[in-house]
Amino acid sequence: MATKEESFPRGGTRKIHKSEKSHQQAIEQDNLFDISSEEKSTKRKKSQKGPTKTKKLKIEKKENSKSVKEKFEILSVESLCEGMRILGCVKEVNELELVISLPNGLQGFVQVTEICDAYTKKLNEQVAQEEPLTGLLRLPELFVPGMLVRCVVSSVNITNRGKKSIKLSLNPRDVNRVLSAEALKPGMLLTGTISSLEDHGYLVDIGVGGTRAFLPLHKAQEYIRQKNKGAVLKVGQYLNCIIEEVKGNGGVVSLSIGHSEVSAAIATEEQNWTLNNLLPGLVVKAQVQKVTQFGLKLNFLTFFTGLVDFMHLDPKKVGKYFSNQAVRACILCVHPRTRVVRLSLRPVLLQPGRSLTRLSCQHLGAVLDDIPVQGFFNKAGATFRLKDGALAYARLSHLSDSKNTFKPEAFKPGNTHKCRIIDYSQMDELALLSLRTSVIEAQFLRYHDIKAGALIKGTVLTIKPFGMLVKVGEQMRGLVPPMHLADILMKNPEKKYHIGDEVQCRVLLCDPEAKKLIMTLKKTLVTSRLPVITCYEDAKPGLQAHGVIIRVKDCGCIVKFYNDVQGLVPKHELSAQYIPDPERVFYSGQVVKVAVLNCEPSKERMLLSFKLLNDPETVNESVGHGQKKGSNINVGQVVDVKVLEKTKDGLQVAVLPHNIPAFLPVSHLSDHVANGPLLHRWLQAGDTLHRVLCLHQSERHILLCRKPSLVSTVEGGQDPKNFSEIQPGMLLTGFVKSIKDYGVFVQFPSGLSGLAPKAIMSDKFVTTPSDHFVEGQTVIAKVTNVDEEKQRMLLSLRLSDCSLGNSASTSLFLLNQCLEELQGVRSLMSNQDSLLIQTLAEMTPGMVLDLVVQEVLEEGSVIFSGGPVPDMVLKASKYHLAGQEVESGQKKKVVVLNVDLLKLEVHVSLRKDLMSRKARKLKKGSEHQAVVQHLEESFAVASLVETGHLVAFSLTSHLNDTFRFDSEKLQVGQGVCLNLKTTEPGVTGLLLAVEGPAAKRTLRQSQKDSEMVNEDEDGDPALPTGAIKRHTLATGDTVTGTIKSIKPTHVVVTLEDGVIGCIHASHILDDVPEGNFPTATLKVGMTVTARVIGGRDVKTSKFLPISHPRFVRTIPELTVRPSELEKDSHTDLNTFSASPLEKIKQYQAGQSVICFLKKYNMIKKWLEVEIAPDVRGRIPLLLTSLSFKVLKHPDKKFQIGQALRATVVDSDSSKAFLYLSLIGPHRLDKGEVAMGQVVKVTPYEGLTVAFPFGRIGKVSIFHLSDSYSETPLEDFIPQKIVRCYVLSAVDGVLTLSLRSSRTNPETKSKVEDPEINSIHDIKEGQLLRGYVKSVQPDGVLLGLGPSVVGMAQFPHVSQCSWPKKEHYNRYLSEGKLLTAKILSLNRMKNLVELSFLPGDTGKPDVFSASLELPLQKQKERIEAKEKDLKREKNRLKRKEKNQRGQEERKLSSREKKELQWPSVKTQKKRKHRETESEQERVNKRQKLEEDDSGVEVYYREGEEGLEEMKVLPKGKLPKPTEVPRLQLSSAFIWDVGLDSLTPALPPQGESSDSEEDEKSHQAMKKKSKKEKESEKQKAEKELSRIEEALMDPGRQPESADDFDRLVLSSPNSSILWLQYMAFHLQATEIEKARAVAERALKTISFREEQEKLNVWVALLNLENMYGSQESLTKVFERAVQYNEPLKVFLHLADIYTKSEKFQEAGELYNRMLKRFRQEKAVWIKYGAFLLRRSQAGASHRVLQRALECLPAKEHVDVIAKFAQLEFQLGDAERAKAIFENMLSTYPKRIDVWSVYIDMIIKHGSQKEVRGIFERVIHLSLAPKKMKFFFKRYLDYEKQHGTEKDVLAVKAKALEYVEAKSSVLED
Repeated sequence: MATKEESFPRGGTRKIHKSEKSHQQAIEQDNLFDISSEEKSTKRKKSQKGPTKTKKLKIEKKENSKSVKEKFEILSVESLCEGMRILGCVKEVNELELVISLPNGLQGFVQVTEICDAYTKKLNEQVAQEEPLTGLLRLPELFVPGMLVRCVVSSVNITNRGKKSIKLSLNPRDVNRVLSAEALKPGMLLTGTISSLEDHGYLVDIGVGGTRAFLPLHKAQEYIRQKNKGAVLKVGQYLNCIIEEVKGNGGVVSLSIGHSEVSAAIATEEQNWTLNNLLPGLVVKAQVQKVTQFGLKLNFLTFFTGLVDFMHLDPKKVGKYFSNQAVRACILCVHPRTRVVRLSLRPVLLQPGRSLTRLSCQHLGAVLDDIPVQGFFNKAGATFRLKDGALAYARLSHLSDSKNTFKPEAFKPGNTHKCRIIDYSQMDELALLSLRTSVIEAQFLRYHDIKAGALIKGTVLTIKPFGMLVKVGEQMRGLVPPMHLADILMKNPEKKYHIGDEVQCRVLLCDPEAKKLIMTLKKTLVTSRLPVITCYEDAKPGLQAHGVIIRVKDCGCIVKFYNDVQGLVPKHELSAQYIPDPERVFYSGQVVKVAVLNCEPSKERMLLSFKLLNDPETVNESVGHGQKKGSNINVGQVVDVKVLEKTKDGLQVAVLPHNIPAFLPVSHLSDHVANGPLLHRWLQAGDTLHRVLCLHQSERHILLCRKPSLVSTVEGGQDPKNFSEIQPGMLLTGFVKSIKDYGVFVQFPSGLSGLAPKAIMSDKFVTTPSDHFVEGQTVIAKVTNVDEEKQRMLLSLRLSDCSLGNSASTSLFLLNQCLEELQGVRSLMSNQDSLLIQTLAEMTPGMVLDLVVQEVLEEGSVIFSGGPVPDMVLKASKYHLAGQEVESGQKKKVVVLNVDLLKLEVHVSLRKDLMSRKARKLKKGSEHQAVVQHLEESFAVASLVETGHLVAFSLTSHLNDTFRFDSEKLQVGQGVCLNLKTTEPGVTGLLLAVEGPAAKRTLRQSQKDSEMVNEDEDGDPALPTGAIKRHTLATGDTVTGTIKSIKPTHVVVTLEDGVIGCIHASHILDDVPEGNFPTATLKVGMTVTARVIGGRDVKTSKFLPISHPRFVRTIPELTVRPSELEKDSHTDLNTFSASPLEKIKQYQAGQSVICFLKKYNMIKKWLEVEIAPDVRGRIPLLLTSLSFKVLKHPDKKFQIGQALRATVVDSDSSKAFLYLSLIGPHRLDKGEVAMGQVVKVTPYEGLTVAFPFGRIGKVSIFHLSDSYSETPLEDFIPQKIVRCYVLSAVDGVLTLSLRSSRTNPETKSKVEDPEINSIHDIKEGQLLRGYVKSVQPDGVLLGLGPSVVGMAQFPHVSQCSWPKKEHYNRYLSEGKLLTAKILSLNRMKNLVELSFLPGDTGKPDVFSASLELPLQKQKERIEAKEKDLKREKNRLKRKEKNQRGQEERKLSSREKKELQWPSVKTQKKRKHRETESEQERVNKRQKLEEDDSGVEVYYREGEEGLEEMKVLPKGKLPKPTEVPRLQLSSAFIWDVGLDSLTPALPPQGESSDSEEDEKSHQAMKKKSKKEKESEKQKAEKELSRIEEALMDPGRQPESADDFDRLVLSSPNSSILWLQYMAFHLQATEIEKARAVAERALKTISFREEQEKLNVWVALLNLENMYGSQESLTKVFERAVQYNEPLKVFLHLADIYTKSEKFQEAGELYNRMLKRFRQEKAVWIKYGAFLLRRSQAGASHRVLQRALECLPAKEHVDVIAKFAQLEFQLGDAERAKAIFENMLSTYPKRIDVWSVYIDMIIKHGSQKEVRGIFERVIHLSLAPKKMKFFFKRYLDYEKQHGTEKDVLAVKAKALEYVEAKSSVLED
């Protein structure tokens, strides 16, 4: 700071006394720090003297003016220091930082982590979970430009570019660090941030240690409404707060943020501000102390002085300030070291909480000439006066191009300069200037000035993997992505570009807000003179421009221009020639020249073309011409066309008569999918097609359709032209446009289209939409929903929705149409020149031919020759041989079934019944049984059983009916019921019919044995199936061939002369390493030299000896093993003459072999392997590994073709197989570990385990685990795989152990229960666990091991006495796990004596959980009770009077005894407690549940420990003397009017009149002795009666006394307390009921949480019905504090709902969703609430929110619950849709299927139930699960269906089983 003289000029000639001088220094020192009262007056006097009276010398004036100027030096970066508190204004808000405008043109930055601690914590949570947190606002949502904020300078750094950067913090912890809790006073204006939202307000972080600041909700409402748009305040929100109230010496403060209060806040002396804790932003009342040309000096808060620089004077009052003038000022900053305070008098800063409105300058970027200097400041900069009179400022760094060229003398006031406005300082309301030449001449000043497409020069800054950074101006950088560094993709850009290079770029994209600038260096784009497309509006048809390919797809290329504008070049516009694979021609990043074909700006869609004409004008002309030419044809017009040429996808045609080119796709040639390719095959150029529909017409493209159904729809006027004509429920004919995973898009002739979602695509379950429909297929759709605004509609393709009438007539119509089209194809074929094609066109089904057998194929079918013309292919399947033996050259008579016009094949049959047709007259409409003979895609050919006539019938009854489950598909040979529609065969040669009900179908008869194929001798698919060429090879011959194909276990080789040979995997290498793939060593096309080692018969796959006559037609078996190629003699190799059985015998058990995996048989659970070409083996799954992981997924461990080293276990001579093992010999000797499968679980005994090859073993219950459990067999079910240790194998009986200490000894697992195999394994005093065997007359038998049993005699069983021995059987059931101590051993007699007593075992008594058993001294206790009663009787007689408790009423002697009764009990209890043993108090409460008893047993201990235990029947109210605790699943229900409760009766003999009582008392004194005696006897009888009544356990309480007595005996029973409350409520004594509830809450033990909760719920109910909202809220808040909050919330929500307070319930649920968003129960409850309120839409939204908030593992459960709620409360159809959608995602979730079935049974029709059962029994699930569903189906039909339905289900189950077994055989 300046000296004292400079700050306060003395003036005058008076000498200052020495002491006065020192006094002045003290004043200055105290002005900066603490000021005493004595110094105040001195300072005041000093300020009133001197400066106005005397003159000064010139030199003094000069020095003074200089010092004053230094004093008022404006802020610069150098004058800032760490910890300086300063006021700023938010200038820019970015995602991760704030830019803050500071006074005097400075600028600072606040990082996102410097807002507040709570916000930083939330950000860390968000980063940790890697997804946005709900409720966490981004910086742009928390701050807006113009907000005034209090900051602290956290650091002043020098950046990489040498510039100083000011880092600030807004964290209240830093800003208000100077404040302490004790310094807080009401009225102080502080800043803070929201740290959390509470129930009644907000916790605000004000950064003061030890202080909690709270903002009540009602104090924030005005701010929320006016400033926050009604939204609640969120964490991190910045607030200006007024302290309203300070409690606890600053420990708690209450805040207010009202706008009027904040804006009027003034810092006062009462608030005790000091220079240490003065904060920026405070408004103070001040007095002008001194006026200078550079600013003002102010005096404020009595003691402090501050400076106002010229920038912060009120613009309207500049030059009008005078000394002692009163002003209001805002503190701008406080220097922490020098304590200099700077203030501002600008009016905009004098209203705290108000944002600045002027945020920018009008002429930003303008270059100004001849601007005069106003003033110059050495360390900061200079001010200038603009031409409009406004002041402007230039920082020191902007006054010259460099420090070297800077000349201070050039900035004398009045000098003029050329400058440019570069920024605006909001805090100073000043324009900021720059005089730098580079800035004045810069092309762009801000990102806002840069436009897309502009050329821009820049300097290379750096090259990174993500691109090259280029500097394009002051503070501006741009990125050139790697793709845009050159016209081609550059691998090493650093070789071409170097840091500092100047480059010229073109701007691709500029986003000023995000400061994002993307540029390109592609030379073609930079130098292009074509127009630049920066928006879709620029793209006019015909415009040519340069663009960049960003993606290449099958459908075409996507080209990008500027500003992210992009368009599609369709495949047909890529080139004049057809390009089948665009990815081979084009690449991403390629610069292309394109022409715009069409653009829709509203949809942001653009069509482009690479087919460029030389002149853009001609492009426009040609487009126009095409439109003109094509305008003759309109969409929906029916025309004739002439075929020009055939393409792969359709026909190029000319529309007659003008020969306009158009395209007719294959899929649009017919309504029948199969007929489209047929017509395409036989239509030739020049053919004319009639009645063709124009589907789509564009500038260059006309699309046609020949589907008869669409043509007739358009001709009939049934096709809507726009969305306004479409109504829900309409049936429309269209075609499948595209197929997606979520549904099918259907287009209609007019061009409109809609979506058929997956859920309503079919009545059958849809897994994959493409299985049900194909693109181009004709369909009929029902409109279900229309959105005219968005031009969308939803469609249903279900047959149930889209049926057009009688299915039989539709089926016949489709059949007729299909056969007519086939006749049309035949007529096209008859025009061909080929005789073969003409003959095929004339052939019809039913024709009989004489043919010659040419060849019998491997699969059993036969090829014939000798047809009407040579080269005709005639085939008969194996079925149509009818079991006849045929050989080549045989002549056979056959009948034609069908002619395949596409493959040019004729299907024939040798069946006799088809050739000998019976001449019977057939009636139209008659029903006949028929057998399916041939199947086509859309129809089938069958023969009538009675006559043999061939009949055609349609396989579909609707255009949409295209999908069949495998079980629904017809098979050749299957019986059907047909309804004849024609009786004479027409030109087709077939009768026409319609199929009857599917239920009348019969299964195909089983084939004869001769037709069956051995499951293990199936043909090899790699081997040839045609005619085998004869060869002359013999075993031992060396041959050369080329590898044709490579299979996992063999290689197919083509030898010379075209002979096919085979090399097995075992004959490739001499030594095959385990795990290797030998066939992988060979490659296709490789030439190999091999030796013949045998010949394989094609039909039987067996190897024939060379002497066999058919050897010349075998497939040669070869070897390429080097060792075998070297041998000379072929006799050594001729081993294949031996039969397979003989080969099998050569292998011995235990022998090790190398085998090759052929396949894994899923059904039989074994690996099929081959050891040699003619030696096969099987490895059972259990012998593949000892690892459960491998057994679960064997396909992951073993791969087809892999070489495995196996051990021979056994051989199966019947089928010539070896049984092998991968885990050793598998002899199951003692000590061996093996895998087995549980086959039987025997309760209380153990398991039966099966091994491969029929071996069975037993596992005792004691060998299941190293640690016994209560339910040892619970985890074991049949079929479970277990790892076993063989304990012994005596006489073929295996004894096993599953203990991990045996099966996995290396794990060294802890053995809690040791093995006890004999009495020698135990010793006296040992503690052991065992299972109860039985209860004998002498005691309890306990099994300690498989063969060791001990006995505990009854005295050693329990401390309790038993009335009956049957109780032992009941409570010590067989299999119960107990701990016993061995008391004695007799090894000679094998006797073991045990004890279960707690004293011996240290465990609780074995009967401590039993509720019925009296303790041993029960009788003595009863006798003692009777004595106490007699004693009490005598004492009561002596008493005269007793005061009543609450109501102060006088009681009769009966009531006196009632009141005293509990004390007797208490005394007795106290005595008993002393004698009670410690062990009897162990268990406080247990609950036993008998299996089927239906009884819940409760045990509880009150004050006297173990009491009598009561068995309570379920559903009955417990007796009042011993009431169990109540568990309420929902709110306690107070019945309306409380009618159900017993009315309160006044106690007998009770009187409220004290006078009458007094009189009767006096009368008693005057009675005679005899009367007194008789009254005494009466009183005793009455007393006895009362005592008996009180002793009666069935007595109901009738008074408050009764209840008091009951709650005293059972203080923790909530049901008693609730009955007590109900008793008062029934008498409308609300306050008493409240008092009982409060008493209950104090009395019930804190451990009994459920009991307390019951009372809280009852109290909530009470307040809801009888109290106010305020009283209810208070009780609720208390309940939340003392219980689990979620439970209380749910109970209150139920209470609100039941009392129909739906608004309150809704608000409460919304609170719960915020507080318990991770609890699925809350979401489900809220969903149910909304559905009950008929708010289905809101419920759907809640489901979506739930899925966003809950973890993924909860999703299925939540969706299923919502679907169930929909079934019960909402829309059943939507519920079905939810389930269907879920099952499409999780098709194998059995639980979801099960719930869905339950819901459908409950809410759906029988048809729907059967439909879902049909779907579920066709799932591909494990047999066990399928059995479950079949059983459910059967149970349903037994209950709801007929006998026929039950039989049908059984038949389907049988069919399933047979299908499974047939798969096994195959």
